[in-house]
Amino acid sequence: MAVAILFIIFIVLILLRVPIALSLVVSSLATGLYLGLSLETLMQRMVGGLNSFSLLAIPFFILAGEIMNEGGISVRLINLSNVIIGKIRGGLALVNVLTSTFFGGISGSSVADSSSIGSVMIPMMKKKGYDTDYSVAVTVSGAGQGVIIPPSHNMIIYAMAAGGGVSIGGLFIGGIIPGVLLGIAVMIAAYIIAVKRNYPKGEPVKREDIPKILRDGLLGLLTPIIIIGGIVTGIFTATESAAVATVYAFIITFFVYRDIPLSHMKVILMKSIKTLSMVLFLIAASSPFGWLLAFLDVPAMITNLLVNISDNKIIVFLLINLILLLLGCIMDMAPLILITTPILLPVVTDFGMDPVQFGVMLILNLAIGLVTPPVGSSLFVGSAIGGIPIEKATKALMPFYAAMIIVLLLVTFIPELVMFLPKITGTL
Repeated sequence: MAVAILFIIFIVLILLRVPIALSLVVSSLATGLYLGLSLETLMQRMVGGLNSFSLLAIPFFILAGEIMNEGGISVRLINLSNVIIGKIRGGLALVNVLTSTFFGGISGSSVADSSSIGSVMIPMMKKKGYDTDYSVAVTVSGAGQGVIIPPSHNMIIYAMAAGGGVSIGGLFIGGIIPGVLLGIAVMIAAYIIAVKRNYPKGEPVKREDIPKILRDGLLGLLTPIIIIGGIVTGIFTATESAAVATVYAFIITFFVYRDIPLSHMKVILMKSIKTLSMVLFLIAASSPFGWLLAFLDVPAMITNLLVNISDNKIIVFLLINLILLLLGCIMDMAPLILITTPILLPVVTDFGMDPVQFGVMLILNLAIGLVTPPVGSSLFVGSAIGGIPIEKATKALMPFYAAMIIVLLLVTFIPELVMFLPKITGTL
């Protein structure tokens, strides 16, 4: 009965469009009262959920991403990508995806990726003769790399939801190969369509402009290199690397690029605080919810349910992917990480999957959810920039969905795609 109360109240409140954080709190309080638990216990769980040194990395990563985003890094990365790959047929589409690969390592957000790159690339692609729906589809599918390629504050949220025992450095390093694979898969799909539709080749870059383009682009790309390099070498923890990256982003944006005045820092800080407050409220609200799930033995119930369906781990992993893909269509990423991790992590570990691999698999599932209707936030952003209905963009995304799901299956059933780099770098 307690489990039914917890989930029914939560689902009803979500259907009534109550904010997810409040839905988590109310359903937890109602269940706690039914069980006769003291409210102090649940409040202590909320506060305890935020009492973690690792969470300090989140505000720094958010701030670093906002600084680079506002400072014109997206245009510089587009120019850098154009130098590398722009001459191929459908070159602008490939530049779009490659820029997302670079930008994902800076912003850590698919929505920021879709917004920053899409606002430049979608109008540019339309002007060069690319269909609008194709331009939007390429942009939002490529943006999925933003939450997988490090740094990703969603990986920190997963590590906290998993009980704090999962290496954040291992998650960061483990996301590199899947993130790059995702970019390659989307580029292959984009190229095949570009050849079929005879989209134009990119215009050559003037030779005298190349040195400046390379310098500006590579200076921006040093941000994720500092983070990854610091963690791998052991010089920084994930939190310390986030702080160092923020200082570097500040210096590059305001004293090297100088596209925006120092006074604009106030706007950047306000945006960062707004994002951070939402993330931290969600973490606090999910803590008593996750504790109640463990207290009521829900993970064991789910494990038994899946085992009764099949004891074949391939079938179980496929079912879990299907569940996550469906949930990703109706809920946003951060709350889903917080809700599903304590339920599903014990299930997959019982079947032999490493928590780091599951973390990357989970986030990849939810990254696909960001570009699927009805609530895919990246899809909404891309469609709004392109000025087309969600339905038209979704139809154009079909071949890209196939490419992303292929990568998801590879990550699910080939553990070394995730585990190889963490093992050789000693970040597990």
